[in-house]
Amino acid sequence: MTSPASDLLDKIRQQFDTSPYPRVPLDKSPKDDPNLLYIHNLVTPYYLRNQKFIDTKGKVILDAGCGTGYKSLVLAEANPGAKIVGIDISEESIKLAQQRLEHHGFDNAEFHVLPIQELPKLDYQFDYINCDELLYLFPDLAAALQAMISVLKPNGIIRSNLHSSIQRFTYFRAQRVFRMMGLMDENPEDLEMEIVVETMKALKDNVDLKAKTWNSNKYEGENGKERILMNYLFQGDKGYTVSDMFMALKAANLEFISMVNWRQWDLINLFKEPDNLPAFLGMSLPEISIEERLQLFELINPIHRLIDFWCGHSNQVQTFLPVSQWADSDWRLAKVSLHPQLKTRNFQEELVACITEFRIFPISNYLSLVEEFVGIDSSLAFCLIPLLEQPQPMKFLVERWKQFRPLDPITLKPTDEEQAFQMVQQLLLMLESFGYLMLEHQS
Repeated sequence: MTSPASDLLDKIRQQFDTSPYPRVPLDKSPKDDPNLLYIHNLVTPYYLRNQKFIDTKGKVILDAGCGTGYKSLVLAEANPGAKIVGIDISEESIKLAQQRLEHHGFDNAEFHVLPIQELPKLDYQFDYINCDELLYLFPDLAAALQAMISVLKPNGIIRSNLHSSIQRFTYFRAQRVFRMMGLMDENPEDLEMEIVVETMKALKDNVDLKAKTWNSNKYEGENGKERILMNYLFQGDKGYTVSDMFMALKAANLEFISMVNWRQWDLINLFKEPDNLPAFLGMSLPEISIEERLQLFELINPIHRLIDFWCGHSNQVQTFLPVSQWADSDWRLAKVSLHPQLKTRNFQEELVACITEFRIFPISNYLSLVEEFVGIDSSLAFCLIPLLEQPQPMKFLVERWKQFRPLDPITLKPTDEEQAFQMVQQLLLMLESFGYLMLEHQS
């Protein structure tokens, strides 16, 4: 007799064999999506945890639940020189993933039809594990995380996510409706999808379920079928909260590093005047833990479909002084690196053009984790030029800026060393806070 968990796994496998996910065209490249590449670059979470830069060459990266391999391709593009290993329980998806990486010229990748529980069979230890849109399908979160821990290097990092039970509450209601109608008794196919469409269209537009989940334009054509399966007929789909995430990490003996889109989880930014909070909030919010801050954000503003996070082995989060708290002596020993995702031809050409033409350089056009314009004065943007080649000491950038502006524009006296230092420091502090730069303290 098969167990309910085994039956569910078979249904999930059948669903993805019949409708491999995601349905991204084989020739589509992520090269023009800097935000996507940024969050899949090992450099990003490694810096958030250690305040240090890491080279991705020679690293071994796992894409757990790789599906048709689009995220595997993203990982390959974002981490030059890394080996990519993909696993999935769907044989049809694995075939497409292999074809995708070969089509884009990546020969340092391999794919296996394998459940996550059998990862040790691969005989690999991974520097980074990407487990995207998979963890919430497991009946036991901690057990799934422990399967990944068993093949994670001591200083390795896991990126995973959970469906938000609060944000997706209405979709879970819809899934329950169609489960009651028998549409999920077996692997949902075209007939079941047609019944979903007919049912939703038949409802009045002001009915709560339809008003909150249905958009006819999104559910047409082949892409529409994928959305119907993933939202209304997704076998094994479940929702969780931030509290559930932290409990699972604790049970698996993992340490939380950061939310993937951490700037979009900033509790303080939910207030009209962050610098002028009501007295009670002003006194209490700075004292609460990161878990409590994220819980409050989720309850007040549940806009994120995914509770998307990075974590790693316990006792690997290193203690360091945040850049915002550095003394001048720390700054004078700093090494500055431009995030590798910005080292593109378009970025360089626009940077040079803005400096030459004395225009504001719109750096947020090339990478933006928030809907906020970030521009740099052309004279200060000049400091970024040497970073395109390699990391530079803070002292070098200060001297370079002094060469660019040798005279104070008001007094016409030689630019003061301290003045130059403060100008460059403020630029780097701002760019580091937005994730454009990495600052390492050199002892």
